[in-house]
Amino acid sequence: MDPVRKVQYALLTLIIITCGGTVGYATIEDWSTFEALYMTIITLATVGYREVHELSDQGKVFTILLIVFGAGTIAYTIGSMIQFMVEGQLRRLLGRKKLEKKISRLKDHYIICGYGRIGRMIAREFASKPLPFTVVEQDPQRCQMIEEDGHLYVEGDATHDAILEHAGISTAKGLITAVTSDSANVFITLTARGINPDLYILARASDDSAHLKLMRAGANKVISPYTIGASRMAQAVLRPSVVDFIEIATGVDNLDLQMEEILVAEESSLAGKTLIDSGIRKELGLIIIGIKKAQQMVFNPAPTIEIEPGDILISLGESASIAHLEAIASGQS
Repeated sequence: MDPVRKVQYALLTLIIITCGGTVGYATIEDWSTFEALYMTIITLATVGYREVHELSDQGKVFTILLIVFGAGTIAYTIGSMIQFMVEGQLRRLLGRKKLEKKISRLKDHYIICGYGRIGRMIAREFASKPLPFTVVEQDPQRCQMIEEDGHLYVEGDATHDAILEHAGISTAKGLITAVTSDSANVFITLTARGINPDLYILARASDDSAHLKLMRAGANKVISPYTIGASRMAQAVLRPSVVDFIEIATGVDNLDLQMEEILVAEESSLAGKTLIDSGIRKELGLIIIGIKKAQQMVFNPAPTIEIEPGDILISLGESASIAHLEAIASGQS
């Protein structure tokens, strides 16, 4: 039985026995309600006080039954409460140890600082990929929410070096700071950049003045959710079909169409081939809408363009075909 339900049943039984004892003494001995309740309590507690009044034979038999059933119920109730407290503490302790062990094993993962509306959406997107990540949050209520969502997390202030190190920043691939305060985002960026100079840092900015400060602090990219939201709303009116297409292609829950970026490894069979010779369009039914070469993005690449190791293919097509191309690009197929 669930420990909470066990305690509830035990307390309910104890209340019923107490009420029954009070009614029994009041009926058998013709005592007042208070006297009957007092006699019931000292009997159940086995404290050894004298009787309120001299007991009749019927009252003595009733007292024996009350002691047998009542004392057992009290012992069961106390045992259930102790079990509940001990098991709860052990469960939290063991759960936390298990969580810390998983975090310590993370490598090339991402750290999400803040689990507000934006942080939670980022975590959902990463989990759907799936992409290894952990969340840093100092609000206990939000930490409970993270635990319910099934994500790894570190409870604490992300502006502190020890908390970021606990989250594995030394072995992390990137950090997303998405707390509501711009000053906190700047401080987190400075702290993270100081610990790991090679870390990719994506920062949230609430207003335009924070953008430059975050870039100076060491952020690789700064995004304003309000600016993006306003632009998307405007485009939904100006170019509704284009927006619908983008939402379908980039949606998490869409299974028919997906837009993805795929890195070409050196051992991939695609390396050194032209786009038309790779068979991506003919065999997989995918459209390559762009290729990122070093710092240059080639849109609508020509069929004769050569695919090189390190290129990132921006592909569009069915999820299964995307997964197949990812295996080929990584050299696993």
